[in-house]
Amino acid sequence: MAEKKRPRRTRERILEYALDLFNRHGEPSITTAHIADEMNISPGNLYYHFRNKDEIIGELYAAYESAVLPLFASPPDRRPGVEDLWLMLHLLFERMWEHRFLFRDLDEIASRNRRVAARFSELTRRGERTVIELCEGMIAAGTMVATPGETAALARNVALVSTYWLPFQRLESPQADAAPEARLDRACYQVLALVAPFLVGEARALIDRLGGEYLHGG
Repeated sequence: MAEKKRPRRTRERILEYALDLFNRHGEPSITTAHIADEMNISPGNLYYHFRNKDEIIGELYAAYESAVLPLFASPPDRRPGVEDLWLMLHLLFERMWEHRFLFRDLDEIASRNRRVAARFSELTRRGERTVIELCEGMIAAGTMVATPGETAALARNVALVSTYWLPFQRLESPQADAAPEARLDRACYQVLALVAPFLVGEARALIDRLGGEYLHGG
């Protein structure tokens, strides 16, 4: 006999509905009353689990952080290659898309929720350090040529483009909000294009090939 799924608890359902509403309509336009109404529960029931909307946002951010942190690691047993950076970026953008309201409404959320802002800032620094480590590994392997200052600036630019890619995509193409998924390939390519000038040999050829595939794919 197949094992029955455990019924989702109200707290889990609140987070699920809130994430969906925030992603579809934007966090600033959604209140706890909207979430309760969408779930067909009383506001009092929602407040039993979360005192306010910022607590819900904090839980959703924590879920995003937990999903992203494992990506920020260099290969432990070999020198990294550009494929490792590509894979990290692709998986990162997948998780960003799942929590896209955090990036589309980042300034609004960060100005109001200082705890989330501080954790987001630290996560960004962690991502930058990972990019630097990957670059240092590729430099050691002879597939990348860059000074320490250049790799630090490159890591900062990677963080900048990655963080603001989703709001930029919405400005460039408003219908992107209704898309079932982000253009992850294009997002990855835009970031890899920052790295490409520092790559040599097969690593540079790979970026050029991926870029051609992305551009011809739409």
